[in-house]
Amino acid sequence: MGILDIVQPGIVYGEDLYNLLKYAQEKGFAIPSVNCTSSSTINAALEAARDAKSPLMIQFSNGGSVFLAGKGLGNSGERASIAGAICGAYQVKTLAKLYGVPVVLHSDHCAKKLLPWFDGMLEEDERHFAAHGTPLFSSHMLDLSEESLEDNIAICKKYLARMDKINCMLEMELGITGGEEDGVDNENVDTEKLYSQPEEVDRVYTELTQISKNVMIAAAFGNVHGVYKPGNVKLSPERLGQHQAFIKKKHGLKDDKPALFVFHGGSGSEKSQIDEAIGHGVIKMNIDTDTQWAYWSGVLNFYKEKNAYLQGQIGNPEGEDKPNKKQYDPRNWIRKAEQSFIVRLTESFKDLKCYGLF
Repeated sequence: MGILDIVQPGIVYGEDLYNLLKYAQEKGFAIPSVNCTSSSTINAALEAARDAKSPLMIQFSNGGSVFLAGKGLGNSGERASIAGAICGAYQVKTLAKLYGVPVVLHSDHCAKKLLPWFDGMLEEDERHFAAHGTPLFSSHMLDLSEESLEDNIAICKKYLARMDKINCMLEMELGITGGEEDGVDNENVDTEKLYSQPEEVDRVYTELTQISKNVMIAAAFGNVHGVYKPGNVKLSPERLGQHQAFIKKKHGLKDDKPALFVFHGGSGSEKSQIDEAIGHGVIKMNIDTDTQWAYWSGVLNFYKEKNAYLQGQIGNPEGEDKPNKKQYDPRNWIRKAEQSFIVRLTESFKDLKCYGLF
């Protein structure tokens, strides 16, 4: 049985999404979840997945959603972040089947202060479900790691009960991912908080799966957002295996990997640590910092190569009256950014062992 026997090109929802993630655990791969901030990065991600013959997760952060709507709009009441995320989601929904790619449509970190953004997306999911029988988004993430464990679980349970009615999956964060992401600054946090404990993970698993099995857990195992040299991030992926064993034993389960784990802050991770994390049930790995650099480097390299043609609208080494429009046309240099983005994302498909699945 291949992956296209489980899911079809287009947005993946509900039972199909759960089956896809359990299939990933069974076959030993994870799916890159790419932060997109524009129509250009969305298209590049879809093109990369098509050529890699891999499923894909596309996610929008709060800040990325604001950018999608337009920085000049203003985000009073999270109106721009809500509108931007919804616009991005409809672009992905429109294009995913055309690219021939199964896509998980996701929203990224949502702290407590950003819950109005979450509410706005969920309301659109409910409208979409009423009209079409599916939510707009496949899944959403709540990052309440700054709250107490009790409050974190309680708020997640409240939203999961609502999301389960429309077949929408929840990702929750347990413990703290270091570094800074979308305005949440954990750069100076106590390092012990970078590691979730088995009892905590089991409590989340127990309480949330009583409501729905459609839960992903971003359990902390030393993860740090940002960019670091390989080896400089002290990950302990073996802890994920300990969590799985704890849950399996406590609940008397046959499944060796009952929890659907998520890998945040992957930049600077050694390939062996990524492999080990996948072996312990990681099914989703966030990709952002590295694709940001790749996108920029595409523009940078283009500018270096065409420098003499980019100093004015007219005049270049071929003649004082020669026009430069073909070089400075945004479609030209943005495409170079997309191609560089695609090269880096293709590397992630290979690292996560999901390259060439169909």
